[in-house]
Amino acid sequence: MTKVTGLLVGGLLAGSGAAWADAHGCDLGSGNVRILGNDFGAINSVVDRAMECTTSGEMTSNLTTEHKDIQVAALTADPAEYTVAIVANGSLVPLLNEGLVRPLNDLVEQYGQDLSPTQLIRVGDDIVAVAFMANAQHLFYRQDLLEEAGVEPPRTIEDVIAAGQAIREAGIMEHPFVMNSATGWNLGQEFNNMYLGYGGQFFEPGTAQVSINNEVGMQTLETLKALADLSNPDFLTFDSNATSAIWEAGDAALGLLWGSRGTNILDDEGSTEQVTTNTVLAGAPTVGGGDTPATTLWWDGFTIAANASDEDAAASFQAMVHGIDPAILETASEQAVWLVEGYEPTPVAQGVAESAAGGATPYPMLPYMGLLHTALGNELADFMQGKESAEQALADVEAAYTTAATEQGFLR
Repeated sequence: MTKVTGLLVGGLLAGSGAAWADAHGCDLGSGNVRILGNDFGAINSVVDRAMECTTSGEMTSNLTTEHKDIQVAALTADPAEYTVAIVANGSLVPLLNEGLVRPLNDLVEQYGQDLSPTQLIRVGDDIVAVAFMANAQHLFYRQDLLEEAGVEPPRTIEDVIAAGQAIREAGIMEHPFVMNSATGWNLGQEFNNMYLGYGGQFFEPGTAQVSINNEVGMQTLETLKALADLSNPDFLTFDSNATSAIWEAGDAALGLLWGSRGTNILDDEGSTEQVTTNTVLAGAPTVGGGDTPATTLWWDGFTIAANASDEDAAASFQAMVHGIDPAILETASEQAVWLVEGYEPTPVAQGVAESAAGGATPYPMLPYMGLLHTALGNELADFMQGKESAEQALADVEAAYTTAATEQGFLR
C-alpha cells in the first residue's frame, strides 16, 4: 500500500509559510508550459498568473471540467501532451498508479525553497505534488427561507432533511435541496461523504477488500435517498455547474456544495441581492449521531508530467510557483481556502474552515480508491431512482469493484 503524506488538517487554516517575492518576475528563458486543470475560479486565477511568465517556448492551458477523464491518456503520451496537471487528492491517484508524475525533489530544491513543508505531497521520499488550496463540500443555506419556515439553521443531516420538509410543507419551495448528485463521479462522492460521516471504512484494514456492503452502507443510501427526494427530479444530472446555477437563480434553500463555488454564488453576478445577502456558508453537518462532518477534505495542487523534458519541467514548475505566490491574494483571496502566506479565511471560506476544524476526513489516497469511486458512481443510480433495493445496489457496487480490482492486480 502506497503511503502518501503532506497536507495536514491543521495546516489548512494556518497558511503555507511561502515567502517568495513577486518582484522577482517570471522570465523562464525557454521551455514549454502546457497546463491541464479543472475549470473554476480559483484555478483560473492561478493559471492566469502562471501565464504571466515569459518563455521562448509554448505557453498554453486547457481548463475543463473533463480534465479527470483525459489526464491519464494525455500524460501517457511521450512527450506528454501537458507538462502540468492540476490535481486533487483523488485525481492524483490514477497518475501515480501509472507512473505519470515526475518526482519534484530537485525542482523544489532549485526553485521552491520557500514552499512550506505542508504544501509538499510525498509518496515515500518523493515529492509528487505541490498543494495550493483546500476544499470540501459543506452546507449552504438561505437564512430568509429558513426563518420563513420557522426552522433553525441545520447542524446535522437529519436537521437538513427536516428543514427541507418544513419548507416544502409551508409551500415556500417544492424542491428546496440540491447536491452534486450527477450519475458518475459526483454521485460516488456523495456516497463517500455520507459514509465517512457515519464512521464507515471503505476497505478491510490493510487490504484492498471492499467493505461497504454493510449496515453503514445501507444507512448511507437511505439518507442520500431522503435528501434526493427533496431535490428536483433531475438530480442525477446535477454537477457543480448545475447546482451553482440553481442556487444563484434562487431555486434552492439548502445545499451540500463545494466551498470553492462560494465566491461565484456570493458575488453580484448572475444572482439577486436577496439570494446573495441571505446565503450562509456553514460547516458540513454531522449524521447519525456522530461527530465527524459528513464530507471529505481535499487539497488542490499541481504535478509535473513524468514524460516532460527536463527543460519543460523546470519552466513549468517555475510558472506554477509564480501562479501560487502570495500576490494572488490581492485579487483572488475570496476564491478559495488558500495555502498561501498571508491568507486569512473569509466568509466564503468559512464552511471549509469549519469542516476542517470539525475533523473532516481527508479523501483516501489509496491506489484502488478510484476503482471503488467509479463503481459507486456507476451503480447507485438505479437505487436513487427507486428501481432497486439498497441491498442490490451495494451488491452491484461490490461486484463491479471486485472485478476491476482483480483485473488490476489489487485482489486475487
